[in-house]
Amino acid sequence: MTTKGPSRKQIIIPMSGDNVSSFMKNSSLNVANINRQLRNAKTDVLVDYVRSDNMGITIITNKVTQQSDLAIIDQYVKNANDINSLQVEDSRLPKSKSYLKIIGIPFYPHPNSPEKLTSANVETILRQNHIFDNVSLTSRPRIIKVSPKSDMAIVWIDIWDVQSGQSAKMLINRCFNVGNYIATVRGANMNLGVSQCKNCWKWGHSTFSCRIQGAKCVKCNSPHKSEHHREFGWCCKANAKINPPRLETKKGEPCPHSFKCSNCKGNHQANSNTCLFWRHRFNREWHVKKYAEIRENRSQSVRSEVNGKSNQ
Repeated sequence: MTTKGPSRKQIIIPMSGDNVSSFMKNSSLNVANINRQLRNAKTDVLVDYVRSDNMGITIITNKVTQQSDLAIIDQYVKNANDINSLQVEDSRLPKSKSYLKIIGIPFYPHPNSPEKLTSANVETILRQNHIFDNVSLTSRPRIIKVSPKSDMAIVWIDIWDVQSGQSAKMLINRCFNVGNYIATVRGANMNLGVSQCKNCWKWGHSTFSCRIQGAKCVKCNSPHKSEHHREFGWCCKANAKINPPRLETKKGEPCPHSFKCSNCKGNHQANSNTCLFWRHRFNREWHVKKYAEIRENRSQSVRSEVNGKSNQ
């Protein structure tokens, strides 16, 4: 299935996670510098703002950019401070999306090993097969076991395409080797799954529709941005009143503490792929039912607390 793409008043630049963090740390300065260079080139295009996702950064502009504008922005991003240009792909305008699935891939890629197939493994496999040359993924591959007792996987991939679905048509029903297995590409229906807000880290709504004021930390769920956790996180501050006393984390060192997921209360961050919510991200009914259970448990806890106080 191929869908119409988003607004072309934006530029997509895939890059590594480290590059994303470095660029977004000084996003306002980078936007100002890019606009200065665009004005010097006497173009009408200006950058409104920049946002990040798990594939790279997206630069929102006031008009659709031309190739000359892309070249200016490309050059700036690749030469920006603390950016590894080898881990930055060329910028591009958004296109339509096509949805595909790959069957016949083993869920345990290494014989006699319990290690499971990961998105990174799939990306490596795709890069090694010529049928995926000039094919760009719109997001990380999604992997699900065929059934609880199966040792095979189904992999969903979303690719950038033209509205006619030309790239998808060239891939559908093509086969390729994965170790001793033969995998096949099939067409798939669109399944965007349940979105996770990057502001409060709850599931079921997008970042732009989040209703809370401010932001929550993905690590400790405190009211600060995740990139500021080391400076504002309670776990890194000294506390002599608890037993045993907590020492302050040394300046310049990363936070060494473990965390509880704000969704499932597991021992991981709220965006971890080991989270139950993440593992059921394509099952909207599961999410609705789970949040209903959480609300009911919270209500029962409040009622029990009120009843306990009234009986005193």
